[in-house]
Order: sequence, then structure tokens, then C-alpha cells
Amino acid sequence: MTFYRRASGGITLTVRATSKASADKVDGVAAMPEGPALKIKVGAPPDKGKANAAICALLARALGVPKSAVTISSGATDRRKVVAVTGDPDALIAIAQQWTTP
Repeated sequence: MTFYRRASGGITLTVRATSKASADKVDGVAAMPEGPALKIKVGAPPDKGKANAAICALLARALGVPKSAVTISSGATDRRKVVAVTGDPDALIAIAQQWTTP
């Protein structure tokens, strides 16, 4: 089981978000009771969607897609989120797999 799944027109990512961090970064994969999740840290506070916007912007940069291609599909008010990314699934999965290697 992985933190990413192929979807129609892209992929979905299971994310564990931390807001108010010292820097914006993708911080590897965490084993969670519900399954693996990509750890994302952002400096933005969880206020009025600022952290969610920062998560989408960070993932867009990391995956090489426009910000409009990244959306929070569930968990907008939770630390655990499902993020939908539109684009070439094979290319996106290749990048996502790099986050699983130490």
C-alpha cells in the first residue's frame, strides 16, 4: 500500500500536514494507522485555508505542475488530507516514488 494512487487524469496523494513549521518541505512518508501518508510541512497557519493553499503550492512546485492542477479533495480541515493532482500519472508517480526512498 502506498500514499499515492493512480486516478483518472492524474493521481491522488494521502497527506499528513503540519502547519506553522519552520520551512515548507516534503518530509518523507509516515506509517499511519490508516495507511502510509506523505508528510508535508508548511509555515502557513491553519487559518482561512492558508495552510491548504501552501500545501497545494508546495506540491505543485515539487511535482512540476501548475498550482491549478493541485486541489484538496478531502480533509480540508483535518491534518490528514487527500490531494488530487491533474497531469500525466506515470510522470507524477515517478516523482512521488522518489519521496519513499531514504
